Amino acid sequence: MAAIEVHQLSKVFRQYKKEPGLAGAIRGLWRRRYESIPAVNEIRFAIESGEFVGFLGPNGAGKTTTLKMLAGLLFPSSGSARVLGFVPWERADAYRRQFSLLLGQKNQLWWDLPARESLELNSKIYGLSPEVFAKTLDELTALLNVADKLNVMVRELSLGERMKFELIAALLHRPQVLLLDEPTIGLDVISQKVIRDFLKHHNAQHGTTILLTSHYMADIAELCPRVIIIDHGRIFFDGQLTDVVDRFADFKLVTIQLAAEQSTTEGKLLEYGEVVENGPNWYKIKVKREKVVSACKAWLDLLPIQDLDIQEIPIEDVIRRIFAR
Repeated sequence: MAAIEVHQLSKVFRQYKKEPGLAGAIRGLWRRRYESIPAVNEIRFAIESGEFVGFLGPNGAGKTTTLKMLAGLLFPSSGSARVLGFVPWERADAYRRQFSLLLGQKNQLWWDLPARESLELNSKIYGLSPEVFAKTLDELTALLNVADKLNVMVRELSLGERMKFELIAALLHRPQVLLLDEPTIGLDVISQKVIRDFLKHHNAQHGTTILLTSHYMADIAELCPRVIIIDHGRIFFDGQLTDVVDRFADFKLVTIQLAAEQSTTEGKLLEYGEVVENGPNWYKIKVKREKVVSACKAWLDLLPIQDLDIQEIPIEDVIRRIFAR
């Protein structure tokens, strides 16, 4: 059963266009010009219960707007969506108790309170019993290794510690759907790894449906078997992460280490591919996928090859190429 269903969902923002100069400002008092900015344009997708899906796109693509509509913070201009059987923007109390939205650049904890008191406040809002709150808090703080920071003022926590507590606050009530917008933004690599491991464990342990946006491809590659790519408000790819490479990168990188340099080496390499990097007695060649086997056979026959390595294009490079075009 699909936990999230989206059909032809659109959101258009109305933006005031001020004319330049004092005269333009005065004219704007009587007659204003507005421009319609489509942020999300008739998108459709479905996410099954328990799936962990990456939601990718460049800045301004419509990712956060989509998450806010699924959370009920924004009304769509047209289309429909259902999350756990609820229409999000109707903001039914039963729905709000079953999902959570975490925005990496927004704080939900009280800045001047210790982390524990902020979390206790959240537990009261969701009507959790003291026993359930204590058990859940102990489990989550242990997994994220922040139990010793519970009595520290939120403003005195490091960015990584604060984000871990934001994640705990989002998961205190055991939501069935978790919407994450850049949860690792600005964190160091160690904190990013801790949060990735925690999310992977939580998804496997509790079957939580998670929709994640991130500009860190390590997050996507490690957590999300499936990705949805959006740009200019439209979805142009929805499928397995491995298929992104097959579809948008039609070549592989072959690195050759030679036992001895030959004057004709580069000419023989260029017959089958494009040299993208080289050094003393080694070359990195970009070769079409369908030609990799035949190219390697020919080079082994023609050149004194000491070592040969075949690699896929790094997924971050593939995504970067997609966004660039």
